[in-house]
Amino acid sequence: MNDIPASLAQFPPAPVSAAKSGALEAEGGIIVSNLVKEYPVHGRMRRVLDGISFKVGRGEKIAVLGHNGAGKSTLVRLLAGIEEPTSGKIVRTMSMSWPIALSGGFSGSMTGFDCMRFLCRIYDKSFEEVRESVETFSELGRYLRMPIRTYSSGMHARLAFGMSLAIDFDCYLIDEVIAVGDRRFQVRSFEELFVKRKDRSMIIVGHNLNVIGDLCTSALVLRNGRGRVFDNVEQAFSIYATL
Repeated sequence: MNDIPASLAQFPPAPVSAAKSGALEAEGGIIVSNLVKEYPVHGRMRRVLDGISFKVGRGEKIAVLGHNGAGKSTLVRLLAGIEEPTSGKIVRTMSMSWPIALSGGFSGSMTGFDCMRFLCRIYDKSFEEVRESVETFSELGRYLRMPIRTYSSGMHARLAFGMSLAIDFDCYLIDEVIAVGDRRFQVRSFEELFVKRKDRSMIIVGHNLNVIGDLCTSALVLRNGRGRVFDNVEQAFSIYATL
């Protein structure tokens, strides 16, 4: 595996201290400690994430930057609990969403209403409350009674995003979601997520540096599975630009 570039290596890893970890656990937070993920590839283990550590306190927003293959998608799956790490740990002492707009867990034969009922059972929410929220945001109307295999990609995005916002979380895991849908949908999504929920914690994976710069106060820069957290977002952008 390639070593971390000189532009990142000059900043030594900064693990979360025990004192900070204790404070976050008491107040509510997400703590990622020395996270490692490996997969078997052609009879050998390939390390995709290598010793990643960072924290997100209540109300804080951190960006995750990295080019394709850097390990961003793997990190999202681990944070969401879709996969388990090879080693290291993730401590969650506040509620965290699944990746916003994720819809991979639903069968194509399920209707939009079926998906909502499934969600309500998991989170012990009222179906009427969730239905009203999703119907209002998605504007799918009668299509909510149809199997989701008949949906276009844009309709899938509306349903999935609407369900993501129907449950109230302390921290939102956001993976390039604002890039989907038409312009009107993107504006409404931004308003619902980043304006109405501006007091929530967020982990934002993306390439839109303008949006990230306005929202985030720190950034994790990844390359080849290794990375470093910067409290100065402009500095993180400068390093990212050299990768």
